[in-house]
Amino acid sequence: MLQNIRSNAQGTAAKVIVGLIVISFSLFGIESILVGGSGSSVAEVNGEEITPQELQQAVNTQKRRLISIMGDNIDPMLLDDQRLSAQAMESLVNRKLLMQSAQELDLTISEGQVGSLIAGMEQFQIDGKFSPEVYKSVLSSAGYTPGYFKQILRDDLVISQLQNGLVASEFATPAELTTNARISAEQRDLRYLTIPLQNYLDGISVSDAEIEQYYAANADDFKTVETLDLDYIALEAADFIEPVEESALLEAYNLEIQNGQYQTQSRVSHILFEEGSDKGAIEERLASAQEQLDAGSDFAEIARAMSDDVGSADTGGDLGYSSGDVFPPEMEEAIANLDLNQVSEPVETDAGTHLILVTERTEGKAPELDEIRDRLSETLQLEAARVALLRTVEELKDLSFNADDLSAPAKELGLEVERANDISRSHTEGLFATPVVLAAAFSDDVIEAGHNSEVIEYEAGKFVVLHAHQHRLPQVKPLSDVREQIAAQLTEDAARKAVAAEALQLVQALREGGDIEQLANENGYEWQVELGADRRSASVPQAIIQRAFALQAPNSGEKVVDYAMSVLGDAQVFEIVRVTPGSFESMDIAARQRLQQQLGGEYSNLIDTEFRDALRSNADITVL
Repeated sequence: MLQNIRSNAQGTAAKVIVGLIVISFSLFGIESILVGGSGSSVAEVNGEEITPQELQQAVNTQKRRLISIMGDNIDPMLLDDQRLSAQAMESLVNRKLLMQSAQELDLTISEGQVGSLIAGMEQFQIDGKFSPEVYKSVLSSAGYTPGYFKQILRDDLVISQLQNGLVASEFATPAELTTNARISAEQRDLRYLTIPLQNYLDGISVSDAEIEQYYAANADDFKTVETLDLDYIALEAADFIEPVEESALLEAYNLEIQNGQYQTQSRVSHILFEEGSDKGAIEERLASAQEQLDAGSDFAEIARAMSDDVGSADTGGDLGYSSGDVFPPEMEEAIANLDLNQVSEPVETDAGTHLILVTERTEGKAPELDEIRDRLSETLQLEAARVALLRTVEELKDLSFNADDLSAPAKELGLEVERANDISRSHTEGLFATPVVLAAAFSDDVIEAGHNSEVIEYEAGKFVVLHAHQHRLPQVKPLSDVREQIAAQLTEDAARKAVAAEALQLVQALREGGDIEQLANENGYEWQVELGADRRSASVPQAIIQRAFALQAPNSGEKVVDYAMSVLGDAQVFEIVRVTPGSFESMDIAARQRLQQQLGGEYSNLIDTEFRDALRSNADITVL
């Protein structure tokens, strides 16, 4: 079937079908496919709609979060829209429920609080100051409008109020702290000896018959790893770097010196009065601001107190730099006519009425060609290389799609076929450590059908196409190759059993009244005493701590005896002589704080979970 698709994909019928699909997308929008239908909502929560746009935005946000955590090596399957949609829908439903609960409690956040928070976010700042240009650019690249971002942030703050209120309503009582401290701060007096595994390893011999028997019973444990020898063509922009002609360099230089960064730069602040329903109120506020400025008041202080631009008000109205093309034409004309530290007359734009102040001005000076020759040359080379790369990639896609291997496409495009040997599914080095490349290499289309892979962009601007040269399935290794490995394993297993048997004998002797010091000396084992060991003691082997604090405390005048095996195979025979219950009052300040935080966190998580469950159980939720 796949071969039929390959053979017919370039035909007239296929092109007609693709054309019809394109027309469908243009008429109805691809969103109808991505978010499941043309309806106005994808779910309702207590009568409040969740729109397809909200769902897609939530899916996109999850993708960006996954990419930021896992980087370019993320498995593409994790970014599948269908996989993420269910998680995104669950998150949106929970968010709607929390917002509805917060609204019932009349929780709210002021515009000033939202504006202050935005102005203080480092990702929207340049040199520690809020930049409207950066703000808009960052939001645009993340798929947000300023209005939508402010609404999301406002909702987050309201939900945070609700959750903080719930958390603050739950705490551990003194009785609960006392009860938990009795257990968590409990101390146990221990005596223990160690039986080393090494004592038994040298005395054990393994026969050929035992080795052969183990090999036959566990053959699957001795298989080779599945591997591939791969032919591949890798492309990146660096492969297409060519010298730059002087005429192109001169043209780039002329464009460079016309760029705004070499023009006069003005740093601008403003006070914005947004148009409202009451024009008289705007005029009154404007007149008040002008009167204060005429009286010598500080422009920045007036901006903080009166400006309707929440993004710049907290920074004294600072808008950053302009070379004449950043702000609306009306503002730029006023800026050009202002002297340094001069306040403009009122300027009208679509945003409202502005009072403008130029706080800094620097005259631009263009560099000589030789000063920036290397940078311009590198930029031009990379731009041309990227164009050549993308052109070659498109040609390679067409040529490799129906080719039997990579030799013919490589020859036609003047490219080199490379080979990588012994690539496994868990390869961790170089190109083939990239999950998307590994997934393609071990796909059925490449391994079973013998086709070339798609041309894959495995990193930004880096492409590769693969062909399986040889596929080696897992095979059971010959006994001669694993004999020593099996002998070592059988020897260690036998030694561990001997150590455990010895430990059981000593435990029995101690339970019958034996003395741990005497038994240790008689058998040549080291022994130790630890008084007041607790669950966090680092001086006692962790195997003993875990086992000793899992056992019931001994009765007065008695002792509890047992043993524990370490991960290295040593056995520690121990006895619990005395148990002292913990006391909250006797704990140090740090330990008390840890216990309070631990219990507070547990209770907070519990009340949050129960609150969410209650909201959900009483809600009318419909997922369409």
